[in-house]
Amino acid sequence: MSNRIQNMPKRLTALSVFITLSLLIGACGREAEKANIEFMEYGQDYRGKPMFARLEHKLPIADTREHREQLARVTPAYLAGLDQEQVDQIYARLTAGPIPDGPYDGSLFFPQGSSGKLRASEIVGGLKGLAVRVKGKKLEILGKILWKGKVFYRDEMVLRNRIEDLAVLAPIVDDVLNVPKIEVDSRDSWLMFPARLYCGQSLLDGRRESLIIDYAFTDEINGYREKPDFLAGRRGFMVRDEIRMIRPGFYLGRAYLNRVFVLNFTLYNSEIAEATRDQWIETGQVPEDCWIGHQRLAGAAAN
Repeated sequence: MSNRIQNMPKRLTALSVFITLSLLIGACGREAEKANIEFMEYGQDYRGKPMFARLEHKLPIADTREHREQLARVTPAYLAGLDQEQVDQIYARLTAGPIPDGPYDGSLFFPQGSSGKLRASEIVGGLKGLAVRVKGKKLEILGKILWKGKVFYRDEMVLRNRIEDLAVLAPIVDDVLNVPKIEVDSRDSWLMFPARLYCGQSLLDGRRESLIIDYAFTDEINGYREKPDFLAGRRGFMVRDEIRMIRPGFYLGRAYLNRVFVLNFTLYNSEIAEATRDQWIETGQVPEDCWIGHQRLAGAAAN
């Protein structure tokens, strides 16, 4: 018997062992229920990528109840474990779904750049003439703060980003004490970086529309604050996002800086996702606020 086991504290009771084993078994069970999304074979260069129309024809992702059961198992962690081509193949088979309303929790994950560094760092490092007084912070850290979550205002067709920690941005925020806040899950979030919402062509997949989150004219939205909101706009990083629905309450997004793709993100509203899950799996019915494309229309007519 090893010394580690011999020296195990006596307070580790049978109950605590049972709890530990239960957690491990539960984790294994959840792993077994992981999504099993199918992908077409692909190469590393552009010529090795499959056409999205052929991909969707051969491997539809939401046409049947079995397909939707797989999508219902997709989580942000699952998506973050895929390579970028696999994430793209999922995104291309989705539709925009309904325009969200209310608060959504956000998480992001970066693709790797060709140099081995995060592409966002490479692109932002090349921007000239942008005075940002946030010293000594990696873009990855800043991004995880800025992309904490979003609040959609469907009736106004705008959104605002939820920031839970102003420490990094404080040096460039006008009148920190008067930044508007919202409480989500008993936690305060500051509302910054407004953007307009509309349906528009995806920069990845032009066969159908995505929901566009556009920061280009953020300074024309009520509540705009020059500092730091200008960072996302046309005088800053020129941010443009687009999202499509994985299932009700859960969206997969792509973020661009000056029309160059830099990162993926997810948006999740647990209340909506849990309330609609079973019905959506059974029927597949969901409001579509954006153009779903001829291929989806043809597929729906065939069914």
